[in-house]
Amino acid sequence: MKYEELLEEATKNNIYVMEKVDFESNSKGLINNDVIGLSSKLYNDTERICILAEELGHYKTNIGNILNQTLASNRKQENLARMWSYNKLIGLRGIISSYNAGCTNKYEMAEFLNVTVEFLEEAIEKYTDKYGVCTTLDNYVIYFIPNLGVMELI
Repeated sequence: MKYEELLEEATKNNIYVMEKVDFESNSKGLINNDVIGLSSKLYNDTERICILAEELGHYKTNIGNILNQTLASNRKQENLARMWSYNKLIGLRGIISSYNAGCTNKYEMAEFLNVTVEFLEEAIEKYTDKYGVCTTLDNYVIYFIPNLGVMELI
Protein backbone atom coordinates (compact mmCIF):
# COMPACT_ATOMS: atom_id res chain seq x y z
CA MET A 1 0.00 0.00 0.00
CA LYS A 2 1.22 3.49 -0.78
CA TYR A 3 1.28 6.42 1.63
CA GLU A 4 -0.99 8.42 -0.68
CA GLU A 5 -3.61 5.64 -0.54
CA LEU A 6 -3.72 5.85 3.25
CA LEU A 7 -3.98 9.63 3.10
CA GLU A 8 -6.91 9.19 0.71
CA GLU A 9 -8.58 6.78 3.14
CA ALA A 10 -8.13 9.32 5.93
CA THR A 11 -9.72 12.01 3.75
CA LYS A 12 -12.68 9.73 2.94
CA ASN A 13 -13.21 9.34 6.71
CA ASN A 14 -13.02 13.13 7.19
CA ILE A 15 -9.73 12.84 9.06
CA TYR A 16 -7.19 15.63 8.72
CA VAL A 17 -3.55 14.49 8.72
CA MET A 18 -0.89 16.91 9.93
CA GLU A 19 2.62 15.93 8.85
CA LYS A 20 5.96 16.83 10.40
CA VAL A 21 4.58 17.72 13.83
CA ASP A 22 6.99 18.26 16.73
CA PHE A 23 5.59 16.40 19.73
CA GLU A 24 6.67 16.99 23.32
CA SER A 25 6.73 13.21 23.76
CA ASN A 26 8.61 10.58 21.77
CA SER A 27 5.39 9.62 19.97
CA LYS A 28 5.64 9.07 16.24
CA GLY A 29 1.93 9.65 15.75
CA LEU A 30 -1.13 10.71 17.70
CA ILE A 31 -4.82 11.05 17.00
CA ASN A 32 -7.25 13.44 18.63
CA ASN A 33 -10.83 13.09 17.43
CA ASP A 34 -10.54 13.54 13.64
CA VAL A 35 -6.98 14.89 13.48
CA ILE A 36 -3.89 12.71 13.12
CA GLY A 37 -0.46 14.16 13.75
CA LEU A 38 2.64 12.49 12.33
CA SER A 39 6.01 13.25 13.89
CA SER A 40 8.70 15.22 12.14
CA LYS A 41 11.02 12.36 13.19
CA LEU A 42 9.55 10.05 10.54
CA TYR A 43 12.14 9.97 7.79
CA ASN A 44 10.46 8.17 4.91
CA ASP A 45 7.11 7.11 3.50
CA THR A 46 7.52 3.54 4.75
CA GLU A 47 7.65 4.77 8.35
CA ARG A 48 4.80 7.20 7.70
CA ILE A 49 2.65 4.39 6.26
CA CYS A 50 3.08 2.23 9.36
CA ILE A 51 2.36 5.06 11.81
CA LEU A 52 -0.55 6.45 9.79
CA ALA A 53 -2.10 2.98 9.54
CA GLU A 54 -1.87 2.54 13.30
CA GLU A 55 -3.46 5.94 13.94
CA LEU A 56 -6.24 5.09 11.47
CA GLY A 57 -6.63 1.86 13.43
CA HIS A 58 -7.20 3.95 16.56
CA TYR A 59 -9.83 5.96 14.72
CA LYS A 60 -11.59 2.79 13.52
CA THR A 61 -11.41 0.74 16.74
CA ASN A 62 -10.92 2.93 19.82
CA ILE A 63 -13.12 5.03 22.06
CA GLY A 64 -11.83 7.83 24.26
CA ASN A 65 -8.36 8.67 25.51
CA ILE A 66 -6.15 5.60 25.84
CA LEU A 67 -2.84 7.33 26.58
CA ASN A 68 -2.66 5.77 30.07
CA GLN A 69 -1.35 2.33 29.13
CA THR A 70 -1.31 1.15 32.76
CA LEU A 71 -5.03 0.44 32.36
CA ALA A 72 -5.85 -2.97 30.91
CA SER A 73 -8.79 -1.59 28.90
CA ASN A 74 -6.49 0.96 27.23
CA ARG A 75 -3.87 -1.68 26.41
CA LYS A 76 -6.63 -3.79 24.85
CA GLN A 77 -7.70 -0.87 22.66
CA GLU A 78 -4.06 -0.24 21.69
CA ASN A 79 -3.76 -3.87 20.59
CA LEU A 80 -6.98 -3.62 18.57
CA ALA A 81 -5.66 -0.57 16.71
CA ARG A 82 -2.33 -2.25 16.01
CA MET A 83 -4.00 -5.43 14.78
CA TRP A 84 -6.18 -3.33 12.49
CA SER A 85 -3.03 -1.74 11.04
CA TYR A 86 -1.25 -5.11 10.66
CA ASN A 87 -4.23 -6.51 8.80
CA LYS A 88 -4.54 -3.37 6.67
CA LEU A 89 -0.90 -3.31 5.54
CA ILE A 90 0.09 -6.99 5.70
CA GLY A 91 -2.59 -9.55 6.51
CA LEU A 92 -2.36 -13.23 5.76
CA ARG A 93 -2.88 -12.52 2.06
CA GLY A 94 0.10 -10.16 2.10
CA ILE A 95 2.28 -12.89 3.57
CA ILE A 96 1.13 -15.26 0.81
CA SER A 97 1.67 -12.59 -1.86
CA SER A 98 5.21 -11.97 -0.67
CA TYR A 99 5.87 -15.73 -0.78
CA ASN A 100 4.51 -15.90 -4.34
CA ALA A 101 6.69 -12.91 -5.28
CA GLY A 102 9.77 -14.88 -4.23
CA CYS A 103 10.56 -13.11 -0.96
CA THR A 104 12.83 -15.33 1.10
CA ASN A 105 13.36 -13.32 4.30
CA LYS A 106 11.73 -10.64 6.44
CA TYR A 107 13.73 -7.84 4.82
CA GLU A 108 12.50 -8.75 1.34
CA MET A 109 8.96 -9.20 2.69
CA ALA A 110 8.99 -5.81 4.40
CA GLU A 111 10.21 -4.13 1.22
CA PHE A 112 7.62 -5.96 -0.90
CA LEU A 113 4.80 -5.04 1.51
CA ASN A 114 6.09 -1.46 1.91
CA VAL A 115 6.36 -1.67 5.71
CA THR A 116 9.27 -1.43 8.11
CA VAL A 117 10.97 -4.63 9.27
CA GLU A 118 9.99 -3.74 12.85
CA PHE A 119 6.31 -3.40 11.85
CA LEU A 120 6.45 -6.76 10.03
CA GLU A 121 8.08 -8.46 13.03
CA GLU A 122 5.42 -7.06 15.38
CA ALA A 123 2.67 -8.25 13.03
CA ILE A 124 4.14 -11.76 12.84
CA GLU A 125 4.34 -11.85 16.63
CA LYS A 126 0.65 -10.89 16.92
CA TYR A 127 -0.34 -13.39 14.23
CA THR A 128 1.59 -16.07 16.15
CA ASP A 129 -0.29 -15.13 19.33
CA LYS A 130 -3.59 -15.33 17.44
CA TYR A 131 -3.06 -18.43 15.27
CA GLY A 132 -0.35 -20.42 17.07
CA VAL A 133 1.99 -22.60 15.02
CA CYS A 134 0.19 -22.14 11.69
CA THR A 135 -3.02 -21.27 9.92
CA THR A 136 -4.50 -22.00 6.51
CA LEU A 137 -5.92 -19.65 3.93
CA ASP A 138 -7.18 -20.83 0.57
CA ASN A 139 -4.61 -23.39 -0.63
CA TYR A 140 -1.79 -22.18 1.62
CA VAL A 141 -0.50 -23.03 5.06
CA ILE A 142 1.28 -20.15 6.79
CA TYR A 143 3.71 -21.28 9.48
CA PHE A 144 4.65 -18.86 12.24
CA ILE A 145 6.67 -21.25 14.38
CA PRO A 146 9.56 -22.03 14.35
CA ASN A 147 10.06 -19.55 11.49
CA LEU A 148 7.73 -17.77 9.13
CA GLY A 149 7.07 -19.85 6.06
CA VAL A 150 4.38 -20.54 3.49
CA MET A 151 3.50 -23.85 1.88
CA GLU A 152 1.14 -24.21 -1.04
CA LEU A 153 -1.21 -27.18 -0.84
CA ILE A 154 -1.66 -29.25 -3.97
